[in-house]
Amino acid sequence: MPNLDHPTLPILKKAFPNAKLLATEFRGQTTVVVDKAIAHDVLAFLKNDAGTAYNFLADITSVDYLGYPKSRHETPAGRFAVIYNLTSHRDTTRFFVKVMLEPTLPTDGIADDPTLHVDSVCDLWPGAEWLEREVYDMMGIHFDQHPDHRRILLWEDYPAHPQRKDYPIVGRGEREHYQVIGRDNA
Repeated sequence: MPNLDHPTLPILKKAFPNAKLLATEFRGQTTVVVDKAIAHDVLAFLKNDAGTAYNFLADITSVDYLGYPKSRHETPAGRFAVIYNLTSHRDTTRFFVKVMLEPTLPTDGIADDPTLHVDSVCDLWPGAEWLEREVYDMMGIHFDQHPDHRRILLWEDYPAHPQRKDYPIVGRGEREHYQVIGRDNA
């Protein structure tokens, strides 16, 4: 049975009494799953509230749960998750916020699925700009109100998002069309 005595949980529950929050713990790390509609408000609260003071955004990452076995204790439905790794410098506590997203369109990387959008947190942590761009580039999750929403690792017209689990391991023809540039013609 998880030990859910993280000091942030009662503060968060008191601040958002009507929100559906799901807390989990794994290897001593606490995660709260929030709805994407209130995710920005929750993250702003965690940063600005004197009781929490998560002033450092250590990372933003994403997970593709395609084919992941679900149990009765599993997080809410959603193929994709955006995970915010927060740290408080005041007392060195770490806290994770997860937002689950369920695509409604085929995930071929071509169509812009309106369900794969979350609000950007660049207004809270300016360092989130590159982290959000990486999640967009690799997984195709859009960050609304992002100041520079474009790919960061792949070229702009790349047709897919290669860290999705349904992306073919050998790629989709990238290697066959790759132009090798040698020292003599660089």
